[in-house]
Amino acid sequence: MNNNTEIKKNTTVTLASDEVSIQTKLLLERRIRITIMSLLLSALLFTTIYGTIQDPFQYTFSKIGNRFDNRALFIVWAIFTGVSIQTTMIALFRLEHYNLKIAYRFIYIATIFLITSAITPAIAETYPVWTWIHVISAGLYGLFLSLGMAPFMMFISRENPRLRLVIKIWASVIWIGSVGLIFILGNTGIFELWGFWTVIIFLLYLSLTLFEERIVKRSVALLKGEPDLNLGIEKIFISFKKHKEKSK
Repeated sequence: MNNNTEIKKNTTVTLASDEVSIQTKLLLERRIRITIMSLLLSALLFTTIYGTIQDPFQYTFSKIGNRFDNRALFIVWAIFTGVSIQTTMIALFRLEHYNLKIAYRFIYIATIFLITSAITPAIAETYPVWTWIHVISAGLYGLFLSLGMAPFMMFISRENPRLRLVIKIWASVIWIGSVGLIFILGNTGIFELWGFWTVIIFLLYLSLTLFEERIVKRSVALLKGEPDLNLGIEKIFISFKKHKEKSK
């Protein structure tokens, strides 16, 4: 009898420990999702405001920054937007246990090139060498971001077949749309706005979908008897708070 009682106690403790572990992960993933969604929405707003200070059909982001005395704003925009996209991509990689190390490096390198392109002065008649560095850095940003994103999009398509069509559509919107605008309008602010808008909105969609899916999966083990999933999740966090208060 004593052995059976002890086994039951140990089982109960283990189950409680597992429950707390799941609750901790749920809470962490909720916070990460809120953080990256906030960053992306802010980056989207910042990009729209900065890119339309001047006529985007006439002036690129570089010209707005270098020819209209907005260099400091250009640099701040590049840092904030680059870091926001990088943070989101790394968070999604980790969420999906995507372990291709070179993809992480490509994302980090892309951010460095975006910031470099903003820091270097780009007025051809005054700084021809720096202008070329700016142009090359901007091009390499797009290249390395694509090299980091494309394999991950294929990975998600394999792991989540229901997202395959949506991801294909988004890939076409981002890359075909960007290349098409270059041919139609040339190197303009519209082309740059399109590129950043579509990437950020796609990451918003992907973040919302993948984090929601993971939260639901983690919740299933704790909500088998709950008729309402949302109410059940709230109960999980309420009980988790009580557990934390007792453990203090």
